[in-house]
Formats: sequence, C-alpha cells, structure tokens
Amino acid sequence: MRVLTEEEKMKFRSGFAALVGRPNVGKSTLLNALVGRKLAIMSDKPQTTRNRILGVLNRENAQVIFLDTPGMHKPKHLLGEFLNKVARETIPEVDLVCFVVDGSVPPGEGDAEIAKLIAAAGRPALLVVNKLDRIPRSQLYQVLDQYKALENIDWVDVIPVSALEHTHLDELVSIIISCLPEGPRYYPEDMVTDQPERFIMAELIREKVLHLTREEVPHSVAVMVEEVTPRENGVVYVRALILVEREGQKGILIGHRGQMIKEIGQRARAEIEALLGSRIYLELYVKVAEDWRNRRAYLRELGYDDRV
Repeated sequence: MRVLTEEEKMKFRSGFAALVGRPNVGKSTLLNALVGRKLAIMSDKPQTTRNRILGVLNRENAQVIFLDTPGMHKPKHLLGEFLNKVARETIPEVDLVCFVVDGSVPPGEGDAEIAKLIAAAGRPALLVVNKLDRIPRSQLYQVLDQYKALENIDWVDVIPVSALEHTHLDELVSIIISCLPEGPRYYPEDMVTDQPERFIMAELIREKVLHLTREEVPHSVAVMVEEVTPRENGVVYVRALILVEREGQKGILIGHRGQMIKEIGQRARAEIEALLGSRIYLELYVKVAEDWRNRRAYLRELGYDDRV
C-alpha cells in the first residue's frame, strides 16, 4: 500500500474512480458500502446495474467520485450492447480504474477480456479482489496471484476486501485517495449522487422484482416512474409502470389475486418512504412491451440514450 508523505496529506485530492468488472462480482454492494448509503440496487441476478451510477465519497482531504458500471458480459440484445458500451467508455475517462473481481471463483474469460480493456486504456488501475469472506485463508495468495496474472498490468495495488462485511474498506479508500490528483471538490459536501429521485425510486421497485421473481422474468423487466405528486396530509402519490416482454411474465408479476404485485409494492414503498422522508401512496401497473430490449424507442425512453 502506498504511504503518503506529510506534505501529500496536506493537499486536497479529488477525482473519478470507476468500478468495473463482470456481473455479480459485488460492484454495487461495494459502492453502497463505500459511500455509506444505498445508491445502487443489489441482487444475485446478472445485469442488475443497467446505468452508470455516480456516488460521492467526501473526506476532509479528498473527494472521490465513484462510477459504478454495468457488469460486462456477452450481449444478447440491444440493451446488453448498451450496458457493455457504458462500461467500456467509462474506463479511459477516469483517474483510476478499480477492477473488481470475485475472489471466490477462479478468473474466467470475462475477467481476461476486461483486463485487456484496462491495459489498452493505460489508466492507473487497482485490483480489488472482493468476497474475501468466501475465500479460505490458505488460498488467498493463490487467488491474488491468479488475478494479477490476467494481463500485463502494472497495478497500483492489489487488495482483498469484503464489501458485504466491510472488510479492508478503509484501506481501500486510502489507496484510492493516494492515487488521485490534486484537485477541487467537484460536488457539494452533502451530495452523494447525481441520480434524480425518480430514477432511484424506479430502481428500488425493480430491485424488489429481482428479489421476488425467478427465471427469465428479472431480465425482461424495466420500471418507469411516471408521476410523483404531493397530496393531502403530506402523502406523496407515486405511479410507476413495470414493463415486461410477454403476457406470461405479466401474469407472474401480478400473481394470484394480485399478491405478487402487492408484495413488490409493499417492499418498495418502505424504501421509497425512507428516500423521500414522507409517506407515499404507491400505485404499480404492468404493461407488455414485446421485445422492448431490442427496441430503440423504449431504450431511449428508459434513459439508455443513443449510444447503442
């Protein structure tokens, strides 16, 4: 770990650090743990993160702007191509690339491809071996060596962490800050993300769908918050549309006598109320938009812009 001199400690450092890696390596869990707030939704389903989520970590001598990117994978539709493009385009834009890997499993082809992209970008890169809580102590150094050998990259450091158990996260933050240039505070100290409330609300609803459904349903779901209106007695009315690709998926989401959609709404409402700091009335409805993941009009409406 790089140790700062006393002179360096006096300087204010700021910059952008990207969290990149395959799906399900724990990037979103890590982002939430680092900033101390839930900004990115989490599940064990691939492609949970579909946008580049910005999270701001403020320290007395530094400001770190984290960019949590979608997990890179082999795309099967236009949405998948967009997700990969977001991650690829982020790597050369930042001051530091944090390559997050799942240390509980051996490196795969996906890890090797991402390592090549990082090497080609030529940006300072930090290898973050996550899920330390799942790695037997006797195998730790072997795991670290396997991931370090993926590509000829001069890593600024290699650190094992557990985002879930917050293990070594203080050390991780110190390493990241030491790699950033001197610079201004880009965002106000009380700001933790640039995402609008409607986006976060939609993501919280989608997270509950991911947690409560199986098989092909989670991948085929998108959420749009269409209305947020204050009403009497401090209650905020929120109406959200859940998109699916087939009638059968709509039936699963609604459930027998509406039990599934009711459960999704109840779980989401609790977190949205915490986000807004007020009571809400949440209305959810489901619409079939056949093959929406391959239709540019829907992708644009959902915020996946024209980069595909």
